[in-house]
Amino acid sequence: MSQAKATAQKEKSGFPWAAVVIISSLIVSELIFHLVFGDRKHFIDDMKKEPVPGDYLGIVYKGGFIVPFLMTMALTVITFSIERFLTISKAKGSGSLEKFLQVVKTKLHNNDISGAIAECGKQKGSVANVVQAGLHKYQEMEKNNEFTLEQKVQHIQQEVEEATSLELPSLQANLPILATIASVATLFALLGTVIGMIKAFAALATTGNPDPAALAAGISEALINTAIGIGTSALSIMFYNYFTTLIDGLTYGIDEIGYSISQTFATTKK
Repeated sequence: MSQAKATAQKEKSGFPWAAVVIISSLIVSELIFHLVFGDRKHFIDDMKKEPVPGDYLGIVYKGGFIVPFLMTMALTVITFSIERFLTISKAKGSGSLEKFLQVVKTKLHNNDISGAIAECGKQKGSVANVVQAGLHKYQEMEKNNEFTLEQKVQHIQQEVEEATSLELPSLQANLPILATIASVATLFALLGTVIGMIKAFAALATTGNPDPAALAAGISEALINTAIGIGTSALSIMFYNYFTTLIDGLTYGIDEIGYSISQTFATTKK
């Protein structure tokens, strides 16, 4: 079994860490919201929960019950962004990816397949796994007399494509969650904003003089949810686009070296 296939099987049989991260983030957010932001020292009146002027933790607490959900999304984005950065860095391998690809191309040009495979062993990572799978198929096709040259080249290309398709899911894991949060965070922020404005208008609709405190609380709740939601959404979009760009670069490198392997075989075995 190739290294790429072994890695892919490990990924498929892995524990559902995404669900654990999201649930843990929710628990942590609820604890922070109620025990830290909701601590009585942040409020003038502990009963009405009127925040001390300039105390931002107390002000955030006034954002209402939507805030912990927005905090959960923010923590989830940060956690998965760190995890994706480490995973993609590992996929590149231990050394410079550009240098590795150039060394493999040079060894292919010199027909040093064993040397190229040895470089894959030194580099490690997803890209090296795919290249190694293609090079092993290269050696296998050299000893095979059952196929024509064209069929051998197709087998090499197919092996590279298979190895790539097995490695890509591990690189793209959790990115859909970032993309989902980019949209959902904005919707939750809108929900919090609407609830806050409803409270603000309810304060205006009271008979007699409107309650300034209730009016201010409603507007504060609306704006706090808007700020946290938009910030979380923007962070999620930036990280999603950044990691997608990195993965596209890795995929391009794999495609390029895969083409070089098949073309080298087609040229040297004519």
